[in-house]
Amino acid sequence: MTQTTLSTPDTPLAVEMRGIVKKFPGVLANDHVDFELKRGEIHALLGENGAGKSTLMNVLAGLYRQEAGTIRVKGSPVEFHSPRDAIKTGIGMVHQHFMLVPSQTVTENVLLGLDDPRFFMRLPQYDEKVASVGERFGLKVDPRAKIWQLSVGEQQRVELLKMLYRGADVLIMDEPTAVLAPQEIEGLFDILRSMVAQGKSVIFISHKLQEVTAIADRVSVLRRGVSTASGVPSRGVARQELARLMVGREVIFILDKKPAVPGDVVLDVGSIHADNDKGLPALRGLSLNVRSGEIVGVAGVAGNGQTELSQVITGLRRCKKGEVRLGGDLVSNRNALFGIEHGMAYVPEDRNHVGSAPNLSVTDNVIMKNYRKPPVSSRTGLLDMNAAAKIATDLKQAYDIIAPNVSTPVRLLSGGNLQKVILAREISGLPSFMVAVQPTRGLDVGAIEGVHRLLLTQREAGAAVLLISEELEELLSLSDRIYVIYEGMIMGEVRVGGGESDEALIEAIGLMMTGTPIEQIRKEGVGAHG
Repeated sequence: MTQTTLSTPDTPLAVEMRGIVKKFPGVLANDHVDFELKRGEIHALLGENGAGKSTLMNVLAGLYRQEAGTIRVKGSPVEFHSPRDAIKTGIGMVHQHFMLVPSQTVTENVLLGLDDPRFFMRLPQYDEKVASVGERFGLKVDPRAKIWQLSVGEQQRVELLKMLYRGADVLIMDEPTAVLAPQEIEGLFDILRSMVAQGKSVIFISHKLQEVTAIADRVSVLRRGVSTASGVPSRGVARQELARLMVGREVIFILDKKPAVPGDVVLDVGSIHADNDKGLPALRGLSLNVRSGEIVGVAGVAGNGQTELSQVITGLRRCKKGEVRLGGDLVSNRNALFGIEHGMAYVPEDRNHVGSAPNLSVTDNVIMKNYRKPPVSSRTGLLDMNAAAKIATDLKQAYDIIAPNVSTPVRLLSGGNLQKVILAREISGLPSFMVAVQPTRGLDVGAIEGVHRLLLTQREAGAAVLLISEELEELLSLSDRIYVIYEGMIMGEVRVGGGESDEALIEAIGLMMTGTPIEQIRKEGVGAHG
Protein backbone atom coordinates (compact mmCIF):
# COMPACT_ATOMS: atom_id res chain seq x y z
CA MET A 1 0.00 0.00 0.00
CA THR A 2 1.54 3.28 -1.08
CA GLN A 3 1.47 6.01 1.55
CA THR A 4 1.84 9.70 0.86
CA THR A 5 4.57 10.89 3.21
CA LEU A 6 4.20 13.56 5.83
CA SER A 7 5.06 17.00 4.57
CA THR A 8 7.99 18.81 6.15
CA PRO A 9 6.48 21.31 8.58
CA ASP A 10 7.31 24.92 7.83
CA THR A 11 5.40 26.05 10.92
CA PRO A 12 5.55 24.68 14.49
CA LEU A 13 3.55 21.57 15.24
CA ALA A 14 0.61 21.72 17.62
CA VAL A 15 0.33 17.92 17.80
CA GLU A 16 2.64 15.12 16.69
CA MET A 17 1.55 11.46 16.90
CA ARG A 18 4.08 8.81 15.91
CA GLY A 19 3.62 5.05 15.54
CA ILE A 20 0.27 4.94 17.35
CA VAL A 21 -0.97 1.39 17.93
CA LYS A 22 -4.39 0.76 19.45
CA LYS A 23 -5.90 -2.71 19.74
CA PHE A 24 -9.28 -4.06 20.76
CA PRO A 25 -10.11 -7.77 21.15
CA GLY A 26 -9.64 -9.23 17.68
CA VAL A 27 -9.18 -5.83 16.04
CA LEU A 28 -6.09 -3.77 15.27
CA ALA A 29 -7.73 -0.33 15.07
CA ASN A 30 -4.57 1.74 14.57
CA ASP A 31 -1.47 0.14 13.07
CA HIS A 32 1.57 2.39 13.66
CA VAL A 33 -0.24 5.53 12.52
CA ASP A 34 1.54 8.87 12.18
CA PHE A 35 -0.38 12.14 12.33
CA GLU A 36 0.71 15.74 12.69
CA LEU A 37 -1.19 18.98 13.13
CA LYS A 38 0.39 22.36 12.50
CA ARG A 39 -0.44 25.41 14.53
CA GLY A 40 -3.05 27.58 12.88
CA GLU A 41 -4.36 25.01 10.38
CA ILE A 42 -7.49 22.97 9.69
CA HIS A 43 -6.47 19.36 9.12
CA ALA A 44 -9.14 16.97 7.82
CA LEU A 45 -9.12 13.30 8.83
CA LEU A 46 -10.90 10.96 6.42
CA GLY A 47 -11.61 7.26 6.39
CA GLU A 48 -14.35 4.73 5.76
CA ASN A 49 -16.29 3.11 8.60
CA GLY A 50 -13.95 1.16 10.85
CA ALA A 51 -10.85 2.79 9.38
CA GLY A 52 -9.65 3.84 12.84
CA LYS A 53 -9.97 7.62 12.61
CA SER A 54 -12.30 7.99 15.61
CA THR A 55 -10.07 5.64 17.61
CA LEU A 56 -7.01 7.73 16.76
CA MET A 57 -8.75 10.93 17.83
CA ASN A 58 -10.06 9.31 21.02
CA VAL A 59 -6.45 8.48 21.86
CA LEU A 60 -5.53 12.13 21.31
CA ALA A 61 -8.51 13.31 23.38
CA GLY A 62 -7.57 11.06 26.32
CA LEU A 63 -10.50 8.67 26.02
CA TYR A 64 -8.26 5.72 25.02
CA ARG A 65 -4.65 4.83 25.81
CA GLN A 66 -2.47 3.53 23.02
CA GLU A 67 -0.49 0.28 23.26
CA ALA A 68 2.47 1.80 21.44
CA GLY A 69 3.53 5.12 19.99
CA THR A 70 4.16 8.62 21.27
CA ILE A 71 2.24 11.89 21.42
CA ARG A 72 3.83 15.33 21.57
CA VAL A 73 1.91 18.53 22.17
CA LYS A 74 3.77 21.73 21.27
CA GLY A 75 6.96 19.69 21.16
CA SER A 76 6.66 18.14 24.63
CA PRO A 77 5.90 14.42 25.15
CA VAL A 78 2.60 13.75 26.94
CA GLU A 79 0.68 10.80 28.39
CA PHE A 80 -3.07 11.08 28.75
CA HIS A 81 -5.05 9.09 31.33
CA SER A 82 -8.34 10.96 30.83
CA PRO A 83 -9.93 13.75 28.79
CA ARG A 84 -9.11 16.08 31.70
CA ASP A 85 -5.40 15.45 31.05
CA ALA A 86 -5.90 16.26 27.38
CA ILE A 87 -7.76 19.51 28.03
CA LYS A 88 -5.00 20.61 30.42
CA THR A 89 -2.60 20.49 27.48
CA GLY A 90 -5.05 22.42 25.30
CA ILE A 91 -6.82 19.59 23.42
CA GLY A 92 -10.62 19.44 23.35
CA MET A 93 -13.11 17.37 21.37
CA VAL A 94 -16.51 18.54 20.10
CA HIS A 95 -18.63 15.44 19.58
CA GLN A 96 -21.25 15.01 16.87
CA HIS A 97 -23.97 14.49 19.48
CA PHE A 98 -23.90 17.52 21.73
CA MET A 99 -23.30 17.01 25.45
CA LEU A 100 -25.41 19.84 26.83
CA VAL A 101 -28.01 20.15 29.60
CA PRO A 102 -31.15 21.56 27.88
CA SER A 103 -32.68 23.12 31.02
CA GLN A 104 -29.56 25.13 31.89
CA THR A 105 -28.23 28.36 30.39
CA VAL A 106 -25.31 28.70 28.01
CA THR A 107 -23.05 29.97 30.80
CA GLU A 108 -24.07 27.19 33.17
CA ASN A 109 -23.22 24.59 30.51
CA VAL A 110 -19.86 26.21 29.83
CA LEU A 111 -18.97 26.15 33.54
CA LEU A 112 -20.03 22.55 34.18
CA GLY A 113 -17.12 20.42 35.42
CA LEU A 114 -14.79 23.35 36.10
CA ASP A 115 -13.11 23.98 39.46
CA ASP A 116 -13.90 27.69 39.21
CA PRO A 117 -16.39 28.74 40.50
CA ARG A 118 -16.16 26.27 43.38
CA PHE A 119 -18.69 27.50 45.93
CA PHE A 120 -20.38 30.70 44.79
CA MET A 121 -21.58 31.33 41.24
CA ARG A 122 -21.91 34.98 40.27
CA LEU A 123 -23.71 34.30 37.03
CA PRO A 124 -23.72 37.88 35.67
CA GLN A 125 -19.92 37.99 36.03
CA TYR A 126 -19.49 34.70 34.20
CA ASP A 127 -22.05 35.68 31.57
CA GLU A 128 -19.71 38.53 30.69
CA LYS A 129 -16.69 36.21 30.50
CA VAL A 130 -18.50 33.76 28.23
CA ALA A 131 -19.79 36.58 26.04
CA SER A 132 -16.24 37.95 25.77
CA VAL A 133 -14.90 34.59 24.54
CA GLY A 134 -17.77 34.32 22.09
CA GLU A 135 -17.19 37.81 20.74
CA ARG A 136 -13.48 37.13 20.27
CA PHE A 137 -14.11 34.09 18.05
CA GLY A 138 -17.34 35.16 16.37
CA LEU A 139 -19.53 32.75 18.35
CA LYS A 140 -22.69 34.80 18.71
CA VAL A 141 -24.94 33.28 21.36
CA ASP A 142 -26.79 34.73 24.34
CA PRO A 143 -25.05 33.50 27.54
CA ARG A 144 -28.34 33.73 29.46
CA ALA A 145 -30.38 31.67 26.99
CA LYS A 146 -31.50 28.15 27.91
CA ILE A 147 -30.07 25.44 25.67
CA TRP A 148 -33.54 24.23 24.64
CA GLN A 149 -34.26 27.70 23.27
CA LEU A 150 -31.31 27.58 20.85
CA SER A 151 -31.13 26.32 17.29
CA VAL A 152 -28.89 23.36 16.46
CA GLY A 153 -26.25 25.69 15.03
CA GLU A 154 -26.28 27.81 18.20
CA GLN A 155 -25.94 24.69 20.36
CA GLN A 156 -22.85 23.73 18.40
CA ARG A 157 -21.40 27.16 19.16
CA VAL A 158 -21.96 26.45 22.86
CA GLU A 159 -19.92 23.25 22.51
CA LEU A 160 -17.14 25.29 20.91
CA LEU A 161 -17.42 27.89 23.66
CA LYS A 162 -17.00 25.16 26.29
CA MET A 163 -13.68 24.12 24.76
CA LEU A 164 -12.40 27.66 24.10
CA TYR A 165 -13.32 28.81 27.60
CA ARG A 166 -11.17 25.97 28.94
CA GLY A 167 -8.25 27.26 26.90
CA ALA A 168 -8.24 24.65 24.14
CA ASP A 169 -5.73 25.39 21.37
CA VAL A 170 -6.56 22.19 19.44
CA LEU A 171 -10.20 21.38 18.63
CA ILE A 172 -11.20 17.93 17.36
CA MET A 173 -14.54 18.21 15.55
CA ASP A 174 -16.37 14.96 14.83
CA GLU A 175 -18.75 15.25 11.83
CA PRO A 176 -19.56 18.87 12.76
CA THR A 177 -21.84 19.60 9.79
CA ALA A 178 -24.10 16.55 10.09
CA VAL A 179 -26.96 18.46 11.75
CA LEU A 180 -26.58 21.88 10.11
CA ALA A 181 -28.42 23.66 7.30
CA PRO A 182 -26.29 25.00 4.39
CA GLN A 183 -26.23 28.57 5.77
CA GLU A 184 -25.24 27.24 9.20
CA ILE A 185 -22.41 25.24 7.63
CA GLU A 186 -21.03 28.40 6.02
CA GLY A 187 -21.32 30.12 9.39
CA LEU A 188 -19.39 27.30 11.06
CA PHE A 189 -16.67 27.50 8.41
CA ASP A 190 -16.34 31.24 9.02
CA ILE A 191 -15.97 30.56 12.75
CA LEU A 192 -13.31 27.90 12.15
CA ARG A 193 -11.36 30.22 9.84
CA SER A 194 -11.53 32.95 12.50
CA MET A 195 -10.22 30.54 15.11
CA VAL A 196 -7.22 29.38 13.09
CA ALA A 197 -6.44 33.00 12.18
CA GLN A 198 -6.00 33.54 15.93
CA GLY A 199 -3.62 30.61 16.29
CA LYS A 200 -5.99 27.76 17.08
CA SER A 201 -5.73 24.41 15.26
CA VAL A 202 -8.63 22.22 14.14
CA ILE A 203 -8.91 18.51 13.31
CA PHE A 204 -11.98 18.09 11.09
CA ILE A 205 -13.42 14.55 10.90
CA SER A 206 -15.91 14.20 8.05
CA HIS A 207 -17.33 11.90 5.37
CA LYS A 208 -18.17 14.85 3.10
CA LEU A 209 -15.34 15.21 0.63
CA GLN A 210 -16.68 18.42 -0.87
CA GLU A 211 -16.62 20.11 2.54
CA VAL A 212 -13.17 18.77 3.32
CA THR A 213 -11.66 20.25 0.17
CA ALA A 214 -13.46 23.55 0.89
CA ILE A 215 -12.36 24.04 4.50
CA ALA A 216 -9.19 22.00 5.13
CA ASP A 217 -5.61 23.10 4.62
CA ARG A 218 -4.32 19.52 4.67
CA VAL A 219 -5.85 16.05 4.61
CA SER A 220 -4.90 12.69 6.11
CA VAL A 221 -6.61 9.41 5.22
CA LEU A 222 -6.87 6.13 7.12
CA ARG A 223 -7.89 2.79 5.66
CA ARG A 224 -8.19 -0.34 7.80
CA GLY A 225 -6.12 1.19 10.57
CA VAL A 226 -3.25 2.23 8.30
CA SER A 227 -2.42 5.69 6.99
CA THR A 228 -2.73 5.96 3.20
CA ALA A 229 -2.17 9.71 3.06
CA SER A 230 -0.69 12.05 5.67
CA GLY A 231 -0.68 15.81 5.50
CA VAL A 232 -1.60 16.18 1.82
CA PRO A 233 -2.47 19.77 0.81
CA SER A 234 -6.22 19.72 0.14
CA ARG A 235 -6.01 22.05 -2.82
CA GLY A 236 -3.71 19.68 -4.61
CA VAL A 237 -5.87 16.55 -4.53
CA ALA A 238 -9.15 15.74 -6.28
CA ARG A 239 -12.22 14.27 -4.55
CA GLN A 240 -11.85 11.12 -6.67
CA GLU A 241 -8.32 10.61 -5.38
CA LEU A 242 -9.39 11.08 -1.75
CA ALA A 243 -12.22 8.57 -2.25
CA ARG A 244 -9.78 6.07 -3.79
CA LEU A 245 -7.43 6.47 -0.82
CA MET A 246 -10.37 5.88 1.54
CA VAL A 247 -11.87 2.74 0.00
CA GLY A 248 -9.07 1.37 -2.19
CA ARG A 249 -10.91 1.59 -5.50
CA GLU A 250 -12.36 4.14 -7.89
CA VAL A 251 -15.66 5.70 -6.77
CA ILE A 252 -18.15 7.15 -9.26
CA PHE A 253 -19.58 10.47 -8.05
CA ILE A 254 -21.69 11.36 -11.08
CA LEU A 255 -24.77 9.14 -10.98
CA ASP A 256 -26.20 7.73 -14.19
CA LYS A 257 -29.66 9.15 -13.54
CA LYS A 258 -32.12 8.84 -16.40
CA PRO A 259 -34.87 11.45 -16.88
CA ALA A 260 -37.88 10.77 -14.66
CA VAL A 261 -41.10 9.51 -16.19
CA PRO A 262 -43.55 9.93 -13.27
CA GLY A 263 -46.76 7.96 -13.35
CA ASP A 264 -49.78 7.97 -11.07
CA VAL A 265 -49.68 9.18 -7.48
CA VAL A 266 -48.71 6.24 -5.24
CA LEU A 267 -48.32 7.99 -1.88
CA ASP A 268 -50.69 10.80 -0.96
CA VAL A 269 -50.19 12.47 2.42
CA GLY A 270 -52.99 14.92 3.20
CA SER A 271 -52.84 17.52 5.99
CA ILE A 272 -51.56 15.20 8.69
CA HIS A 273 -51.09 16.21 12.32
CA ALA A 274 -49.11 14.09 14.78
CA ASP A 275 -47.35 14.45 18.14
CA ASN A 276 -43.80 13.45 19.04
CA ASP A 277 -42.83 11.13 21.88
CA LYS A 278 -43.15 13.99 24.37
CA GLY A 279 -46.75 14.65 23.34
CA LEU A 280 -45.86 17.90 21.59
CA PRO A 281 -46.94 18.73 18.01
CA ALA A 282 -44.42 17.33 15.50
CA LEU A 283 -46.43 17.45 12.25
CA ARG A 284 -48.78 20.38 11.63
CA GLY A 285 -50.94 20.00 8.54
CA LEU A 286 -48.23 18.44 6.38
CA SER A 287 -49.09 17.38 2.82
CA LEU A 288 -47.01 15.81 0.04
CA ASN A 289 -47.25 13.18 -2.70
CA VAL A 290 -44.97 10.76 -4.54
CA ARG A 291 -45.62 9.32 -8.01
CA SER A 292 -44.44 6.06 -9.47
CA GLY A 293 -41.05 6.26 -11.17
CA GLU A 294 -39.73 9.21 -9.18
CA ILE A 295 -37.65 9.94 -6.10
CA VAL A 296 -39.06 12.71 -3.93
CA GLY A 297 -36.74 14.14 -1.29
CA VAL A 298 -37.57 15.68 2.08
CA ALA A 299 -34.94 18.19 3.22
CA GLY A 300 -34.71 19.68 6.69
CA VAL A 301 -32.52 20.18 9.72
CA ALA A 302 -32.72 17.27 12.17
CA GLY A 303 -35.67 17.31 14.56
CA ASN A 304 -38.22 19.09 12.39
CA GLY A 305 -40.65 16.17 12.10
CA GLN A 306 -38.89 13.92 9.60
CA THR A 307 -38.86 10.89 11.91
CA GLU A 308 -42.51 11.34 12.85
CA LEU A 309 -43.45 11.70 9.16
CA SER A 310 -41.84 8.37 8.26
CA GLN A 311 -43.47 6.68 11.25
CA VAL A 312 -46.98 7.95 10.41
CA ILE A 313 -46.57 6.76 6.80
CA THR A 314 -45.39 3.30 7.86
CA GLY A 315 -47.96 2.76 10.61
CA LEU A 316 -45.54 3.12 13.53
CA ARG A 317 -47.15 6.33 14.82
CA ARG A 318 -50.77 7.46 14.89
CA CYS A 319 -51.81 10.71 13.26
CA LYS A 320 -54.39 12.90 14.99
CA LYS A 321 -55.76 14.50 11.82
CA GLY A 322 -55.39 13.99 8.09
CA GLU A 323 -54.77 10.79 6.16
CA VAL A 324 -52.15 8.80 4.30
CA ARG A 325 -53.16 6.85 1.19
CA LEU A 326 -51.05 4.28 -0.64
CA GLY A 327 -52.30 3.43 -4.10
CA GLY A 328 -55.66 4.91 -3.11
CA ASP A 329 -56.00 2.76 0.03
CA LEU A 330 -56.08 4.40 3.45
CA VAL A 331 -53.00 3.24 5.40
CA SER A 332 -52.76 5.84 8.17
CA ASN A 333 -53.45 4.54 11.68
CA ARG A 334 -53.22 0.96 10.41
CA ASN A 335 -50.51 -1.44 11.58
CA ALA A 336 -47.20 -1.92 9.77
CA LEU A 337 -48.31 -5.27 8.31
CA PHE A 338 -51.15 -3.55 6.46
CA GLY A 339 -48.63 -1.28 4.73
CA ILE A 340 -46.35 -4.21 3.89
CA GLU A 341 -49.25 -6.12 2.32
CA HIS A 342 -50.00 -3.03 0.20
CA GLY A 343 -46.50 -2.89 -1.26
CA MET A 344 -44.71 -0.60 1.19
CA ALA A 345 -40.98 -0.93 1.97
CA TYR A 346 -39.24 0.90 4.81
CA VAL A 347 -35.56 1.68 5.38
CA PRO A 348 -35.58 3.23 8.86
CA GLU A 349 -33.23 5.83 10.29
CA ASP A 350 -32.01 3.49 13.04
CA ARG A 351 -30.65 0.44 11.24
CA ASN A 352 -29.49 -1.28 14.42
CA HIS A 353 -32.56 -1.15 16.65
CA VAL A 354 -35.45 -0.67 14.23
CA GLY A 355 -34.21 -1.91 10.86
CA SER A 356 -32.70 -5.17 12.05
CA ALA A 357 -32.56 -7.73 14.85
CA PRO A 358 -28.84 -7.50 15.73
CA ASN A 359 -28.45 -10.89 17.40
CA LEU A 360 -30.21 -12.80 14.59
CA SER A 361 -28.47 -14.04 11.46
CA VAL A 362 -28.39 -12.57 7.98
CA THR A 363 -30.89 -15.25 6.97
CA ASP A 364 -33.33 -14.40 9.77
CA ASN A 365 -33.14 -10.69 8.95
CA VAL A 366 -33.75 -11.00 5.21
CA ILE A 367 -36.85 -13.22 5.61
CA MET A 368 -38.56 -11.05 8.23
CA LYS A 369 -41.14 -9.73 5.76
CA ASN A 370 -41.82 -12.88 3.70
CA TYR A 371 -41.58 -15.68 6.25
CA ARG A 372 -45.37 -16.13 6.06
CA LYS A 373 -45.22 -16.99 2.36
CA PRO A 374 -43.79 -19.85 0.30
CA PRO A 375 -41.12 -21.01 -0.17
CA VAL A 376 -40.04 -19.98 3.34
CA SER A 377 -43.34 -21.00 4.91
CA SER A 378 -44.46 -24.57 4.20
CA ARG A 379 -48.02 -25.88 4.04
CA THR A 380 -47.73 -27.09 7.61
CA GLY A 381 -46.91 -23.59 8.81
CA LEU A 382 -43.32 -24.46 9.67
CA LEU A 383 -40.36 -22.52 8.32
CA ASP A 384 -38.24 -24.17 5.66
CA MET A 385 -34.83 -22.93 6.79
CA ASN A 386 -33.08 -24.53 3.82
CA ALA A 387 -35.22 -22.41 1.49
CA ALA A 388 -34.57 -19.37 3.70
CA ALA A 389 -30.82 -19.95 3.59
CA LYS A 390 -30.98 -20.29 -0.22
CA ILE A 391 -32.80 -16.93 -0.48
CA ALA A 392 -30.30 -15.30 1.89
CA THR A 393 -27.33 -16.69 -0.05
CA ASP A 394 -28.72 -15.40 -3.32
CA LEU A 395 -29.32 -11.94 -1.81
CA LYS A 396 -25.87 -11.93 -0.22
CA GLN A 397 -24.36 -12.44 -3.65
CA ALA A 398 -26.69 -10.07 -5.50
CA TYR A 399 -26.19 -7.20 -3.04
CA ASP A 400 -22.50 -7.89 -2.39
CA ILE A 401 -23.05 -8.30 1.36
CA ILE A 402 -19.64 -8.96 2.93
CA ALA A 403 -20.16 -11.49 5.72
CA PRO A 404 -18.52 -14.85 6.53
CA ASN A 405 -21.81 -16.65 5.80
CA VAL A 406 -25.57 -16.16 6.03
CA SER A 407 -25.57 -17.58 9.58
CA THR A 408 -23.51 -14.64 10.83
CA PRO A 409 -25.34 -12.37 13.33
CA VAL A 410 -25.87 -8.98 11.68
CA ARG A 411 -24.44 -7.17 14.71
CA LEU A 412 -21.03 -8.33 13.50
CA LEU A 413 -21.41 -6.59 10.13
CA SER A 414 -20.16 -3.12 9.26
CA GLY A 415 -22.70 -0.31 8.93
CA GLY A 416 -22.56 -0.48 5.15
CA ASN A 417 -23.14 -4.22 5.00
CA LEU A 418 -25.94 -4.06 7.55
CA GLN A 419 -27.61 -1.43 5.38
CA LYS A 420 -27.25 -3.76 2.39
CA VAL A 421 -29.03 -6.50 4.36
CA ILE A 422 -31.93 -4.13 5.08
CA LEU A 423 -32.09 -2.94 1.46
CA ALA A 424 -31.94 -6.52 0.18
CA ARG A 425 -34.89 -7.47 2.39
CA GLU A 426 -36.96 -4.43 1.41
CA ILE A 427 -36.21 -4.38 -2.33
CA SER A 428 -36.51 -8.14 -2.88
CA GLY A 429 -40.21 -7.82 -2.07
CA LEU A 430 -40.67 -5.71 -5.24
CA PRO A 431 -42.37 -2.81 -3.45
CA SER A 432 -44.49 -0.21 -5.21
CA PHE A 433 -43.43 2.39 -2.64
CA MET A 434 -40.34 2.82 -0.46
CA VAL A 435 -39.60 5.34 2.26
CA ALA A 436 -35.87 5.59 3.00
CA VAL A 437 -34.78 7.63 6.04
CA GLN A 438 -31.12 8.69 6.24
CA PRO A 439 -30.14 5.62 4.17
CA THR A 440 -26.45 6.59 3.98
CA ARG A 441 -25.90 8.11 7.44
CA GLY A 442 -22.52 7.10 8.80
CA LEU A 443 -21.51 5.20 5.67
CA ASP A 444 -18.28 5.72 3.76
CA VAL A 445 -18.19 6.90 0.14
CA GLY A 446 -18.01 3.36 -1.26
CA ALA A 447 -21.08 2.17 0.65
CA ILE A 448 -22.92 5.40 -0.19
CA GLU A 449 -22.34 4.79 -3.89
CA GLY A 450 -23.90 1.32 -3.60
CA VAL A 451 -26.98 2.59 -1.72
CA HIS A 452 -27.53 5.35 -4.28
CA ARG A 453 -27.42 2.82 -7.14
CA LEU A 454 -30.04 0.65 -5.43
CA LEU A 455 -32.41 3.59 -4.90
CA LEU A 456 -32.08 4.65 -8.54
CA THR A 457 -32.73 1.07 -9.62
CA GLN A 458 -36.00 1.16 -7.67
CA ARG A 459 -36.98 4.40 -9.39
CA GLU A 460 -36.23 2.94 -12.83
CA ALA A 461 -38.31 -0.14 -11.96
CA GLY A 462 -41.31 2.15 -11.50
CA ALA A 463 -41.42 2.33 -7.71
CA ALA A 464 -42.22 5.54 -5.86
CA VAL A 465 -39.43 6.49 -3.46
CA LEU A 466 -39.62 9.00 -0.60
CA LEU A 467 -36.07 9.91 0.45
CA ILE A 468 -35.77 11.66 3.83
CA SER A 469 -32.22 12.91 4.30
CA GLU A 470 -30.21 15.63 5.99
CA GLU A 471 -27.55 15.38 3.26
CA LEU A 472 -28.44 18.12 0.79
CA GLU A 473 -25.92 16.91 -1.78
CA GLU A 474 -27.52 13.46 -1.67
CA LEU A 475 -31.01 14.91 -2.14
CA LEU A 476 -29.92 17.03 -5.09
CA SER A 477 -28.19 14.04 -6.73
CA LEU A 478 -31.07 11.57 -6.37
CA SER A 479 -34.32 13.52 -6.17
CA ASP A 480 -36.64 14.65 -8.93
CA ARG A 481 -38.53 16.91 -6.52
CA ILE A 482 -37.70 18.14 -3.02
CA TYR A 483 -40.05 19.19 -0.22
CA VAL A 484 -38.52 21.24 2.60
CA ILE A 485 -39.81 20.65 6.13
CA TYR A 486 -39.54 23.05 9.06
CA GLU A 487 -41.18 22.54 12.46
CA GLY A 488 -43.53 19.94 11.04
CA MET A 489 -44.72 22.02 8.09
CA ILE A 490 -43.78 22.06 4.41
CA MET A 491 -42.11 25.38 3.57
CA GLY A 492 -42.17 24.69 -0.14
CA GLU A 493 -41.45 22.34 -3.02
CA VAL A 494 -38.75 22.66 -5.70
CA ARG A 495 -37.96 20.66 -8.81
CA VAL A 496 -34.40 19.48 -9.31
CA GLY A 497 -32.99 20.15 -12.77
CA GLY A 498 -35.61 22.77 -13.50
CA GLY A 499 -33.19 25.19 -15.12
CA GLU A 500 -31.90 26.89 -11.96
CA SER A 501 -28.26 27.06 -10.97
CA ASP A 502 -27.22 24.80 -8.11
CA GLU A 503 -26.26 27.86 -6.06
CA ALA A 504 -29.72 29.42 -6.35
CA LEU A 505 -31.43 26.12 -5.56
CA ILE A 506 -29.23 25.46 -2.51
CA GLU A 507 -29.79 29.01 -1.27
CA ALA A 508 -33.56 28.66 -1.58
CA ILE A 509 -33.61 25.25 0.13
CA GLY A 510 -31.36 26.53 2.90
CA LEU A 511 -33.68 29.48 3.57
CA MET A 512 -36.69 27.15 3.73
CA MET A 513 -34.78 24.81 6.09
CA THR A 514 -34.51 27.71 8.54
CA GLY A 515 -38.19 28.67 8.33
CA THR A 516 -38.68 30.96 5.32
CA PRO A 517 -41.71 29.96 3.19
CA ILE A 518 -41.16 29.62 -0.55
CA GLU A 519 -43.66 32.40 -1.29
CA GLN A 520 -41.52 34.87 0.65
CA ILE A 521 -38.36 33.67 -1.08
CA ARG A 522 -39.92 34.27 -4.48
CA LYS A 523 -41.01 37.77 -3.47
CA GLU A 524 -37.46 38.57 -2.40
CA GLY A 525 -36.11 37.34 -5.72
CA VAL A 526 -34.23 34.22 -4.63
CA GLY A 527 -34.45 31.46 -7.27
CA ALA A 528 -36.81 28.67 -6.30
CA HIS A 529 -38.29 26.80 -9.23
CA GLY A 530 -41.64 25.34 -8.16
